Amino acid sequence: MAVWSARKSRRPDDAPSRRSAAPSGTPLPDASLPATTDWLVRGKDGRLTAYAPVEGAVLRWTEKHPGGPEWTGPESFPAPDIVPYLSIAQGSDGYVHLVSLRRTRLADGTPATDVVFALQYQSGLAVRDWAVVGNPYPNDPALAEKIGLPAAVIDSEGSLHVFVRNVGGGICGRASVPSGKWNKWADLKGSGITGAISASITTEGLMELVAPTQDHILRWTQETRGVKFQRAEDVPARAEAGSLSTEQTGTGRLTHFWHDADEGTVRAWRPGDKAPSPLGSGAGTGPVALLRTAVDGHDCTIMARRDAATGRPALAAYPTEDEALGATWTLTGEPCVGAPALAVDGRGRVVMAAFGTDGTLRVARQKPEPGLALEAWARV
Repeated sequence: MAVWSARKSRRPDDAPSRRSAAPSGTPLPDASLPATTDWLVRGKDGRLTAYAPVEGAVLRWTEKHPGGPEWTGPESFPAPDIVPYLSIAQGSDGYVHLVSLRRTRLADGTPATDVVFALQYQSGLAVRDWAVVGNPYPNDPALAEKIGLPAAVIDSEGSLHVFVRNVGGGICGRASVPSGKWNKWADLKGSGITGAISASITTEGLMELVAPTQDHILRWTQETRGVKFQRAEDVPARAEAGSLSTEQTGTGRLTHFWHDADEGTVRAWRPGDKAPSPLGSGAGTGPVALLRTAVDGHDCTIMARRDAATGRPALAAYPTEDEALGATWTLTGEPCVGAPALAVDGRGRVVMAAFGTDGTLRVARQKPEPGLALEAWARV
């Protein structure tokens, strides 16, 4: 399969990646890689799309109509030599960017490692061929092989930014520009990163990065749009590697969430807090899925996670930025793999999705009644 260049691409004319129906017996995600929660996306037409990276392919399910209940898929899109891990970023234009690592070997056996991405312009349309972003060590394949999995975010101008852990345990980042070209890799410094990076953006268009270390959480922020990142106040907490996630919780404000490295319980923190706030009891695994939306007219933050004891999805909610009220976790559905995801569908209902232990997509929607009760889970 040809790889098109981000430097010379013409969006309307790019040839789409070949797609086919997935074979029977949907493969499971690779449990050795970090789970993600950004795999359920709503398009500009109101339809939800779910993505699952597997060995050699990306699987995709798409609602037939906004609000469902019927879906198409899984469709299979080729992803040769692509690590079965995706960081998914969506801009205000609705374009979905699938970002991952590609690991290959050159003719002489030298390893070649590159950040790559593929684009989907509209719900249900083909995913474009994988484009190469590169790596921070273009002249040293041995160092490039050691970079971490990418995190991605779209800025207020619609440009894609990608970030990886570098060999020094800090972060390197690279950004595209509207012409389709890419800026040089930037070394954002830092050290000691132990897990996946979380990249997010405020309502005012300022990006922020967080990453776990053994004894605290590193942060990078921007003072104004378009300027370089700077190191910011660290979060005084030990986060489970691969559990960081972030939500916009106010104008210009982000709240960071994670599972505590010692207890496995959920913690939340934002600048100005003296200490992280606990949100409910019981341990979870992986990242916390987050969704800020109105419930019965109240601004709420909804959370979903995989329960550590049972492997089942769990759901909780609380009034946004009022962590002092706490949260109560409720188990729902059958055991799942990876981490659940949250979205609002085309009818304004909260949707919780997860992959069953058999690899099938499961979906539960908010009941048409007060509160946050979910309908029975449906296999797609």
